Amino acid sequence: MPTSPPKPSSRKQSSRKPLVYAAGVVVAAALFGYVSYRATAPESAGASSSSVVADVTAGPDEGVYPELAKLARREAGDKLALGRADAPVVLIEYADFKCGYCGKFARDTEPALVKKYVDNGTLRIEWRNFPIFGAESEAAARASWAAGQQGRFWEFHRAAYAEGAKEKGFGKDRLRALARQAGVPDLDRFVRDTDGTAAAAAVSEDQEQGYGIGATSTPSFLVNGRPIAGAQPAETFTRAIDQAAERAKNIGSAGQDAEGASGTSTASPEASAAK
Repeated sequence: MPTSPPKPSSRKQSSRKPLVYAAGVVVAAALFGYVSYRATAPESAGASSSSVVADVTAGPDEGVYPELAKLARREAGDKLALGRADAPVVLIEYADFKCGYCGKFARDTEPALVKKYVDNGTLRIEWRNFPIFGAESEAAARASWAAGQQGRFWEFHRAAYAEGAKEKGFGKDRLRALARQAGVPDLDRFVRDTDGTAAAAAVSEDQEQGYGIGATSTPSFLVNGRPIAGAQPAETFTRAIDQAAERAKNIGSAGQDAEGASGTSTASPEASAAK
């Protein structure tokens, strides 16, 4: 999986309010960076995909950071998300359209996850643009956001990650062609939106979030606060999603039991009426 270059110094000059992370996120960021390194380090360093799979097989609560889970936006109108806003599991993906491993995940793994988990309401997928390969990466990220404003993000995503697509580059004419292929209805608006300040701000916000949690490679994922680095085997994602769904179910049941046990005996008449 490609590793991101050093964070550009120009980012320090951002006029927008910086993201503030709790101590738990800082700790998790260090872990995420380590997991990313292990996922991308050469075999001679003792790394392999099993080093990341082990984090998932360790147990439902191992390697899960509640502060990272809170990064899920769960906005009903999010154009760059798939699935119910109240789905018990949220997979956040930080990716670059010029990343070959991101394309592999998009083609080989994601469609099966959508069919198995998104369609039945278990999973929500939230996309984060995390361009790390220069100007064309940035342009493709902005273009994907612009396609999303006309309800065609996922169609653009599919076209941009098609086999051989990234080799054709992401120049202006190519991006317009991809938008046409994706069925974007107003191509002139698409071009304006791609070059606009709103697209640049949205992409920058996603980038800052990715850097803030320690993502150092693409693709990087969070599954209800559990970091996963790289285009891992499908079993890694299904195991993580299954564990997250079971954990959410258990937490929900415990909360309901607690409310049922205390609510009927301690609630005042006024509180009961308010309910």
